[in-house]
Amino acid sequence: MSSVVAGPAASGGVLSGVLGSPWLSFAVRRLGRFAVSLWVVVTAAFVMIHLIPGDPVRSALGMTAPVAAVNARRQALGLDDGLLTQYWHYLRSLAAGDFGTSMLSDLPVSRQIADRLPATAQLALAAFAVAMVIAVPVGVAMAVLTRGGRRKGAELAFTSTSVLLAAIPEFLLAVGLVYVFSVHLGWFPVAGRGAMSSYVLPVLALAAQPAAVLARIVRVEMLAVLGQDFVRTARAKRLRAPRVYVRHALPNALTATLTMGGLVLTGLVAGTVLVENVFAWPGLGSTIVQSIQSKDYPVVQAVVLVYGIGVLTVNLLVDVVLAMLDPRSTIRGA
Repeated sequence: MSSVVAGPAASGGVLSGVLGSPWLSFAVRRLGRFAVSLWVVVTAAFVMIHLIPGDPVRSALGMTAPVAAVNARRQALGLDDGLLTQYWHYLRSLAAGDFGTSMLSDLPVSRQIADRLPATAQLALAAFAVAMVIAVPVGVAMAVLTRGGRRKGAELAFTSTSVLLAAIPEFLLAVGLVYVFSVHLGWFPVAGRGAMSSYVLPVLALAAQPAAVLARIVRVEMLAVLGQDFVRTARAKRLRAPRVYVRHALPNALTATLTMGGLVLTGLVAGTVLVENVFAWPGLGSTIVQSIQSKDYPVVQAVVLVYGIGVLTVNLLVDVVLAMLDPRSTIRGA
């Protein structure tokens, strides 16, 4: 009899434990926030097209197109329906993975996205990797070299260089890199996406600014960690300096860096728009500019939506990584 009673009680305790888990609360809050943000992005992409003055069909077909052709195209695209009806059809199409049809090429927009997205993703991820590879060692090294007010000259040079790099826009740096290393020296291709050498200049143009910002953050966080008691204890045990810095100090200094790293990655995705146009890179950045110029609004709408979903996804992943790496954080303990 006691086992029969204990069974439901035990299962109830397990259920209450699961429901009361901070991880479940974290997942529900983050997924709920992601869903609401996604709905806002989708709605903004839909409203954006309807707020643009003028007739997109007339702009796409040209001012000399017959009225009958314009009306037929508007009817085919559903632009004669009410706004709420268009919004409902838009949501249903997105749920089915249908981004619509290009006004100029009559091809599915999803095909253009699938063709161009890998080029943009490769460029952004490569720039992010380069920025992290540069920022973390440089930031750690400068913290070690300048802690306690030592080497004022090195600190001034580092601060000045990082501020200068952070102030230069990506597209301006891209133009300068093209002039020096492609036009003048001829080391790298001027434009296009081909061999590995074609990646060097656009990746550097995208990575320079975030690398400078992240290096300063790593240095500041590392200086704070190096002054804590557990680092002094590690030094008192006469552990080797690389072990103290890499195994003990660095993991505790990376929380803020990872947070900023997520923001940097989302910024890199947006920064590809201008850099891709400088290097004639066949990605979403050049696609959206060409679509805006030709008033191909379904393509513009889809690219904006893809960028928005990418930013939201990166932010969600950063929150998850921070919750896993830092058990003391409010993200995990809330």
